[in-house]
Amino acid sequence: MLLPCPWCGPRNAGEFKYAGEGGARPDPATTTPEEWRRYLYFHANTRGWVTESWYHGAGCRRWLVVERHTLTHEVRGVRDAVQVAREGTR
Repeated sequence: MLLPCPWCGPRNAGEFKYAGEGGARPDPATTTPEEWRRYLYFHANTRGWVTESWYHGAGCRRWLVVERHTLTHEVRGVRDAVQVAREGTR
């Protein structure tokens, strides 16, 4: 599977570390142990388009937000995770 890194170009997925489904992380200071467990270990495992976090450790060492189809591995979009986070806090 190829992932199109915005800085390095298309790269083999082996250069990246999959970091899970996208979504809001609960606040560790206020969440219950059960809510934290559910966040860490239970995933939607959606069939179709999902938003995921990937880390390009063998390249630019940046976090990416990838929109990918779980059956075909088609990538619809890749964005810088830092930029996505900044846009979300406005």
